[in-house]
Amino acid sequence: MTGAEVKAVVAPGVRLGRVSFVWRPWQVCVTLLLAAAAFLVFCLSIGVGDFPIGLPRVIAAFLGRGEQVDAFVIMDLRMPRALAGLVVGVALGVSGAITQSVARNPLASPDILGITGGAGAAAVLLVTVSGGTTAAIAGAVGLSGAALAGGLGTGLLVYFLAWRRGIDGFRLILIGISVSAVMEALATWLLVQADIRDVARAQAWLIGSLDNRSWDEVRVALWCTAVLVVVVAGAAFPFKPMHLGDDVAAGLGVRYAAVRAVLLLCAVLLAGVAVSAAGPVPFVALVAPQVAMRLVRCPTPPVVASGLVGAVLLTGADLLARTALPVTLPVGVVTAAIGGPFLVHLLVRANLR
Repeated sequence: MTGAEVKAVVAPGVRLGRVSFVWRPWQVCVTLLLAAAAFLVFCLSIGVGDFPIGLPRVIAAFLGRGEQVDAFVIMDLRMPRALAGLVVGVALGVSGAITQSVARNPLASPDILGITGGAGAAAVLLVTVSGGTTAAIAGAVGLSGAALAGGLGTGLLVYFLAWRRGIDGFRLILIGISVSAVMEALATWLLVQADIRDVARAQAWLIGSLDNRSWDEVRVALWCTAVLVVVVAGAAFPFKPMHLGDDVAAGLGVRYAAVRAVLLLCAVLLAGVAVSAAGPVPFVALVAPQVAMRLVRCPTPPVVASGLVGAVLLTGADLLARTALPVTLPVGVVTAAIGGPFLVHLLVRANLR
């Protein structure tokens, strides 16, 4: 490890234990610009529809100075969908930043590691299997609860299978891909065996969509995401030196095993919350951290910027699906069209290196 590498992690600034962190003006400016972009796309998404509302009228409604009809359309009809896109985008972006940082690999994301696949398989199981115990569970936890439990269970399974006196990024990705394939096969088998009406409902959910979001779903996702992001922010500072290796982190007084476990648990829960609110929207968690890393000019995926890029990406994709295309598509189709070529780009770069 060179002196420059140490200075990149340890520098005068915010001090935590034996580790210090420097505030970078460029990173702060880009993060503020991303926040402004997320708010702008959020407002544009609210204003678009059969009853168009201009941006000044949307902001006036937020401030309580708009017309009554605007307030009704915005707050009661359009706000849940737009806010769901914002919250789910933040959750997926932060989750992807954590998994890519822990694995030290740009291909590590909840999609690749099987977390979203496990959440989807659990939800499909609840939709397609009826009667007896399954019906009782469905009434108790609902589709969102099943998706959250499925994502958490799959994430824990991948973590324990990948543990060999520590977590190796390459092994984590390989096991995640294997578990993801098993979960997708399970979901497909359940769809083949199910009633055609249940299949239609499950397929509509599996694509990933923000349609027909309710305030209850949005509130749960918002509070869960807010709490988890606060926990991640608290654990992100001691995680910083771990990019230089576990030995360096231990020398700086970081309990890297505990920090890594907490962050991975938060990443799994964030992905589960996102899937429970909007279905398994693909590639947002993969693309957002890489875009944020390049915008911020940071050697590792920044957590806050990744969440904001995820919000812009998902809300913008939903806006694009509703306005720029001849037919209205679920947001998952648009994010897949964006993320697929980006995944190929990452694979080509990794191969060239």
